[in-house]
Amino acid sequence: MAKRTKKQQAKAADSGIRVVAENRKARHRFEVLDSLECGIVLVGSEVKSLRAGKVSLAEAYARLRDGDAWLVGCDIAEYPQATLWNHEPKRPRKLLLHRQQIRKFASQAHEKGLTLVPLKLYFNSRGVAKILIGLCRGRKLHDKREKLRKEDQRRDIERALRRR
Repeated sequence: MAKRTKKQQAKAADSGIRVVAENRKARHRFEVLDSLECGIVLVGSEVKSLRAGKVSLAEAYARLRDGDAWLVGCDIAEYPQATLWNHEPKRPRKLLLHRQQIRKFASQAHEKGLTLVPLKLYFNSRGVAKILIGLCRGRKLHDKREKLRKEDQRRDIERALRRR
């Protein structure tokens, strides 16, 4: 896992959340239009693995099926001490959303051809696992290059201002 800067550590400590995993590539591959915090249904060994930081959101996405939202492709490693009662690492996990939120996201995702991508998995201040889902539109290659160019220009400007 990548090291956090002091600013990021202070921000996380102030808000009372503990980030377990962040899908940083999602911000590069997709343009995030809207985001929504939701709960996730987990079994005991999955929670233990999350607390140990053994999770990957790299290939995960959310799917709407039978009126419910499901997280597909999220890899939560098996917890070694659970032995007999361990979980399946890549099983689909149900997301806890209100019907109104599901309808809103489903209609937008279906009509506009958008994707539901998990952006961040964390424990809130009460110790409950939450996941931040983003309604995203895929970026083309030229859009990705343009975004990187703008970020480089912004960093150069900040460096120049710091030197003066």
